[in-house]
Amino acid sequence: MLLINDNLSALGAQNNLATTDNALANVVSQLSSGLQIQTAADNPAGYSIAQSLQFEINGYGASLANAQNAVSVLQTAQGAMNQQEAILQSMNTIATQAANSSLSTSAANADNNQFQALLGQLNQIANSTTYAGVNLLDGSNPTLTFQIGPTNAGANQVTVGLQATTTAAGGLNVAGLTVTSVTNAVAAMASVQAAIQTLASSAAAVGAAQNSVQALANNITVAQQNLTAAHANLVDVNVATATSQYTSLQILEQSGVAVLAQAQQLPQLALKLI
Repeated sequence: MLLINDNLSALGAQNNLATTDNALANVVSQLSSGLQIQTAADNPAGYSIAQSLQFEINGYGASLANAQNAVSVLQTAQGAMNQQEAILQSMNTIATQAANSSLSTSAANADNNQFQALLGQLNQIANSTTYAGVNLLDGSNPTLTFQIGPTNAGANQVTVGLQATTTAAGGLNVAGLTVTSVTNAVAAMASVQAAIQTLASSAAAVGAAQNSVQALANNITVAQQNLTAAHANLVDVNVATATSQYTSLQILEQSGVAVLAQAQQLPQLALKLI
């Protein structure tokens, strides 16, 4: 049918060309950005899922940093405890040596001076062991909580107890001990040996917490990798597929332009009938 006022063939070709242009522009945008979902309009359901995956990925990333920080904190505390354990062992040796009535007064005083110096070192370590300004062993922070997970669920938080390791009764309970006499030395032996057991128990708890945090960190790493892969499969463009589409759409666009040019010439054929 030849029409002058309405060129239906040209309109059809124009509509098809517009559709091809839109599809080609979308593919170009995907290839240039590397994303097949750039806005919610591209894929509303996929966009929503992608955002949920992204906040989990980000949360796992921050949690991994928290876990590594927690391990460093616990390593710092445990290192200080190891030093204190060595000091307590030396104190026990001195007390055992002083619990001997054959020692002269000067020898007993020398042992006591060394014993008191070691007591001071215990407090010095307990009061100076800090991490980023947080005191770890002076009793001012009996618990530390680490966020190791992407949500606020209790399973994503680790609480670690830190017992004071000062010489006071709330810590190792060795304050005020002397070894100036056999009686005092024997009493000191009992107290120091009890302190060794107390500190060993505290160090073991910190070590167990450190292992737990490290295990969680390893699990977080695997979870983050899996979520990142899922997010990439959902959001990232398949370059091979998009490139193939781009080539096909370019051909369609070129053919569409050619056909539209031909269709626009159809009304002129009607003039030959006049």
